[in-house]
Parts: sequence; structure tokens; C-alpha cells
Amino acid sequence: MATIVLGVQWGDEGKGKLCDVLSSEVQICARATGGRNCGHTIVIEGTSYDFHMLPSGLLHPSTTNLIGPGVVLHVPTFFSELATIEAKGVQNARQRLKVSTRCALNLDLHAAADRLREGQLGTKNIGTTGKGIGPAYSSKAERSTVLLADLLDDDEFGDRIRAMEKDYKLRYGGDLGGYDVEAEIKELQNFREKIRPFSVDDIEFLAEAQEQGKKILVEGAQSALLDVTYGTWPFVTSSSTTFGGVMAGLTLDYRKVDSVIGVLKAYTSRVGSGPFPTEDFGEVATKLQEIGREFGVTTGRRRRCGWLDLVSCKYSHNVNHYDALNLTKLDILDTFQEIKVGVAYKHPDTGEVIKGFPASAKLLSRVEAVYKTLKGWNTTTTGIKKFSDLPREAQDYVTFIEDFLGVKVKWIGCGPNRDDIATR
Repeated sequence: MATIVLGVQWGDEGKGKLCDVLSSEVQICARATGGRNCGHTIVIEGTSYDFHMLPSGLLHPSTTNLIGPGVVLHVPTFFSELATIEAKGVQNARQRLKVSTRCALNLDLHAAADRLREGQLGTKNIGTTGKGIGPAYSSKAERSTVLLADLLDDDEFGDRIRAMEKDYKLRYGGDLGGYDVEAEIKELQNFREKIRPFSVDDIEFLAEAQEQGKKILVEGAQSALLDVTYGTWPFVTSSSTTFGGVMAGLTLDYRKVDSVIGVLKAYTSRVGSGPFPTEDFGEVATKLQEIGREFGVTTGRRRRCGWLDLVSCKYSHNVNHYDALNLTKLDILDTFQEIKVGVAYKHPDTGEVIKGFPASAKLLSRVEAVYKTLKGWNTTTTGIKKFSDLPREAQDYVTFIEDFLGVKVKWIGCGPNRDDIATR
């Protein structure tokens, strides 16, 4: 049976903690999409573990971890991140880590092109991480990139990278910000035999696992509102971050998917550019940023913050059809006297309530959010383990979200530590 964990909002909801909890109950933890632009942080007994390229299931000594073919693989990050978690005491990580030979490579060349493209866009930039994820997926779609299988078995893989570099020079001009194609090819050649022991045929690996009835956890990357099709286009990532993307990025038997879990923050945050109807520009945003430590794991950028937007969450549910929800960072709202929740959008020209979630980023940036104001609880929730132990006002907040979305909130994050989760 497979459980899929997906982000409901614009990412940074705290998916890593739930994945960490559920990883102890499965035999395989897998990534399906995205690349090193992801950022999951898990805190265990005061030690913080940041995951960008690797699945967070590596923290559990009995869990095998797979990077699936829908992921774009940055080989140097694969090894540097592995070395970092090993230095922090993670045991047998190398024996429990697999990567699909069908992964397209995310090259430093892609990162150079990404930064040049963002620079050309100026004030209209997307706000990417600068890690080259968009160009990596574009190269895959153009059939010009290098797969891990090519690195392992094709001595002419370097010619493809040289051809891509030539194309980018024609497109952007100059020296690509100092990028050295021969240095990258040499570095990858040095990694060839190092990464070979980790490389697997993911089709055979997952087929055997599913035949044996092994439990599989899929660790989602980014979130629904960043999906390349369903997100706030063009201010999105370059892969499919929804349920459909998981099914394309891993060969799961759809009949064996047990549940799809959505993770949403008790408020809303966003990194980079793009529309954000409930964004706050004053004291509320500053308070959420400081108490919630809203700084990107991957970029270090201060996240834009605002009240919970249930209109976008309902849209996300209509895309992914969640079976249950994990509400995170409830404790960040502990000191708010009143808490607002976005429950509708009004059209900026007519004042009429808009049905659904606009596809136009321009319109979405102009809508007026309609709020429901709820009473705060003004007491600490940190460390609470049972829903019934939460303050009445906090319980009301959770049930209001459930009633609006029509999905049960099964887990509630009440603090930064690994076990700071209330269950229902």
C-alpha cells in the first residue's frame, strides 16, 4: 500500500515532519518530482536535518529510500547532502539509498542559465531558487539533456552537455556567468563510479516491492499551487507537484494507493514572486515571520506571510482529492488575539464573489480577499499531543477548516520538534 504526502499551499508547509513520522511505518520512502530546490527540515533532539535532494526517510534505519525518475538529479548535491547527514550520525544511509537511472541530470549549466534568465526578466522575474530546475526540465522536454543512465553507460555524454552550453550561449550570450563546461564534465566523470552502486532500475525495484506488499511513502515536493499546470502560472515550479505528478514520477499501482494526505500551514506563506490574495504587509506578516521562523530552507529568503487562505486550499483539494490533512504550525498563532481566515474572493471590478480559483495570475493579484474572523486562544499549544487537550478556540479553528474543506484534520503540528504533533 502507498501513502502520498502532498503540499496544499505554496510549499514550506512542513511536509518533512509528517513524512518523518510516517517513514517509521513503511519500508520505502520515495521522491517523485522536483529536485534540489526542495527543502524539508526535521528537528530531532535539538539536531536539525535539512533535506533538499535526498528523501527524509533516511532518518529511519529500517527504511529504504528511492529518488524516482521524475526528479532532476544534481549529483554533487546528492553526495554533499549524504555526507552531511552521515556526519550527524545517520546510520547505514548508503545502503538504504537508491536513485533511478532514468533521472535527468540537473547540471550546473542549468543553474547558470536559470540565473541569467531571471536577470533578463528583471522586476518581472519568477523568483526561482536559482538551482536550474526549470532549465533542467526544459532540457528533458527538448530531449537534449543527460540521464543518469547516460552518465553511467555512455562515454559521449559530455558531447550533449557541450551542445547545451553552445545553445545557451547563443540564447544568452557571453560566458554564462563564468560557467566552465569542461570542469563540469570532468566532475561528473569522477562521480560516475561513485554513484553506480546507488543506481537502480526503478521499474523493477517498485514492481518487486509492490508484489511483496511493502508499504511505500511518497514524499511530495513543493505544493499544489506551484504545480506547472494547476499552480499560479507562470509563478510556479517546472514540474507537476500534484497527485498526477506523483503517478507520472513513480510507477505506483494506482489500485494500491491507500491515502493522499495534504499538508497545510495554519497560516499562509510564499517564497518568490506571484499573486498572494491574503498576504499581509504589516505587523501580522512580521509577527508570523519572526515567530514562525519563516526563512526558506533552500534559499534563506524571508517568506511572504499572511492569513490562511481557504479558497486556495479548497481549490488544492479539488485538484488532489485529499483523504486527510495535516495542519502544521498551529502554535505560531498562540499569541494572536484574533485570527482571520480567507473564505472568498471578490472580483476587483464588479465586487461579486468569484466562484473557484482564477487561472489568471493578473486577476488573482487583484482580487479582494473576504475574511472570517475567529477568536484566538492566547495560550501555548506547544507540545500538546491530543486534540482534546487543545484550547477550545484552537479546536474551533481546526474544525472550521475541516468544515470548509470537507476533509478531516488528522494531525496538528504544535511545535518544532519531531514529536510535537497532536493526533485525532
